[in-house]
Amino acid sequence: MLNLLSLIVGIVAFPVMLIGLIPLLGWLNWLVVPLAILGLALGALSESNTGRNLNIVVLIVGGVRLWLGGFIL
Repeated sequence: MLNLLSLIVGIVAFPVMLIGLIPLLGWLNWLVVPLAILGLALGALSESNTGRNLNIVVLIVGGVRLWLGGFIL
């Protein structure tokens, strides 16, 4: 059940992260990173790795985008 919740959070965060890759929309990653952390926590508590792995990818890409944009854009 927790893996399903983690997957749902990851599936919601993934398209927002993709939109945040567009220049001047990087501020959306400030919403993605906490969502991915929540999904990662839910995935860590579950027995399966699928949701956790999805949220790790979303967290890394969103974090790198924030870092490259100077944590502003």
